[in-house]
Amino acid sequence: MQISDINDAIRENRVRITDHADEEAREDRLTIGDVFFSVLHGEIIEDYPTDKPYPSCLVYGRTADGNPVHTVWAYNEANSWAVLITVYRPDPSRWIGWRERRRMQ
Repeated sequence: MQISDINDAIRENRVRITDHADEEAREDRLTIGDVFFSVLHGEIIEDYPTDKPYPSCLVYGRTADGNPVHTVWAYNEANSWAVLITVYRPDPSRWIGWRERRRMQ
């Protein structure tokens, strides 16, 4: 999976948003527009190729206001649909530069 696959799905309205992702976005005061913007200008920072039912990945991006956002996406290559699994504002105590997980002691 590549970021371009997810971006194409967003641009072509081939996205499913889980209830969990919708709830998490609202809790973090993020709109779906914020989420999509962050992905369209973001990068994949972790891959989860063995996830079921579809491979998934963690995307790091920023809102138009420059705030960091992490999103987890699954991608169905058979029909080119992307699924937004979750979204959150990353905790700086858990991330280095928003791209690398800190080792927990």
